[in-house]
Amino acid sequence: MVIARLIVKHIMRLRNTISRRYRMICWKWQYGEQFQAKKFHFRDNFHIYIEEQGILQIGENVFFNNGCSLTVREKVSIGDDCIFGENVKIYDHNHCYRDNDKLIRLQGFSSGEVKIGEDCWIGSNVIILKGVTIGAHSVVGGGVIIYKDLPEHSVTICKQECHTTYIHGRE
Repeated sequence: MVIARLIVKHIMRLRNTISRRYRMICWKWQYGEQFQAKKFHFRDNFHIYIEEQGILQIGENVFFNNGCSLTVREKVSIGDDCIFGENVKIYDHNHCYRDNDKLIRLQGFSSGEVKIGEDCWIGSNVIILKGVTIGAHSVVGGGVIIYKDLPEHSVTICKQECHTTYIHGRE
């Protein structure tokens, strides 16, 4: 029984490795020079979208956990040895919306390069928005929305307060 479990475990690892290598080949074929990646690892539901003339650079030994996505219109660069928790989203652009005479979907985008330094840990459910630089050796706690630059060797968390109220008549 133990041997059977080990065999199944190794078959599943091999299947996952082949699947990931296939996706890497597809990204290189689809995006060409726009996809510049060294050896990196990712789990299930990892998505890359490179639009227009966007450039995606991923350093060596980078790890993306389940559900991460990178959407690039201009440039996103990620340094070596970074780790990303589940469901991290990175966007280097945002919709324009100020013209009341046009539909938002027709107003285009504003873009700004995203740079993530080496050896960063980005916690689960973090959203990184356009024009942000995260300095090397930084930690971003879970659930934070990053909309401005973070210095090197920093820890960023979101200090949300939990407020509990009672439903009328349930005190």
